[in-house]
Amino acid sequence: MALLLKILGALGSIAALVLVVVALLKDLIALVGVLLIVVKIAVIVVFVAVVILILFFILRDRCRRRSEAADF
Repeated sequence: MALLLKILGALGSIAALVLVVVALLKDLIALVGVLLIVVKIAVIVVFVAVVILILFFILRDRCRRRSEAADF
């Protein structure tokens, strides 16, 4: 009987360890997914900011050229 309890205890601890590893991997996968979403959003925000800056500089240059042309 003691041998049976010892075997069942060992199997139970192995099963608990496997379940803990599975739970941690599940959380790790969720964390990686969230981090990937954050990186994608950051890339989109930087891209939009660069496009807006380019448009701003183009419009500013056009305004300067118009004012220089009007001065002559």
